[in-house]
Amino acid sequence: MTQHPSPTPSDDTPLVRLTVDRAIATITLDSPRNRNALSARLRSELSEALADAVADDEVRGVVLTGTGPVFCAGADLKEIGAALRGAPVEPAPELPEVFEQIMGAPKPVVAVLNGAARAGGIGLVAAADIALAPESATFAFTEVRIGVVPAVISVPVSARMHSRQLSHYFLTGEVFDASEAAGAGLITRAVPDGDMEHAVDTVLRGLRASAPRALSRTKELLGELGSGAPAAADRRSEAFSRMGELSAEFFGSEDAAEGRAAFFEKRPPRWAR
Repeated sequence: MTQHPSPTPSDDTPLVRLTVDRAIATITLDSPRNRNALSARLRSELSEALADAVADDEVRGVVLTGTGPVFCAGADLKEIGAALRGAPVEPAPELPEVFEQIMGAPKPVVAVLNGAARAGGIGLVAAADIALAPESATFAFTEVRIGVVPAVISVPVSARMHSRQLSHYFLTGEVFDASEAAGAGLITRAVPDGDMEHAVDTVLRGLRASAPRALSRTKELLGELGSGAPAAADRRSEAFSRMGELSAEFFGSEDAAEGRAAFFEKRPPRWAR
């Protein structure tokens, strides 16, 4: 039987799709012909989808996933090579801007990997608040093997990975699996391949049951905590004072009153979806 290559998408075929269902926006990288590489056009469409999801008041959280056997292969090397030879490249947000959109979004972002991630694609994984990967997925920081440095992605990745594993995989470019990625802190959980739907549903149920304002502020709080800096001896007193004020603010809010009433009346709170 003759094998025919998949048709190349036309210029107006979206490379990123956005759908919304029950307060969850799903952003899907849909450029499997080049393994969802981070081309200028894909970055533009991804940035636009993220902005739309954040601006939608009905959206409680965002799922970032992909199509095909690879979640994201990283930079589009063909496009970079062409640009270095003087070929025009359409204006697009650079990776730092895309990572910041994910990390700074006031809504949780859940990376749900459909397959392998490499280089810059791992930056998307690290930027997300929660990351689930099938056990069959693999990872590698391939930069050093092609003569470059994993510089930009080091910002989100170093915030997640333990330092020893970070050194190992950055310096060797070695392929590692999802279980190792979970052990290194890169992903939240390695999920048996047949159980991903259930694992995702469990996470999304939690987001849908959470008060939007409290959810947003909790994500902001996690960013403030960083690597546990507020727990340092010289900062604990000030940190406890700030956290006491924050706790009092939310315990005295209308949402907290509704949450207590829902608990005692054994009903879902009004924000549940």
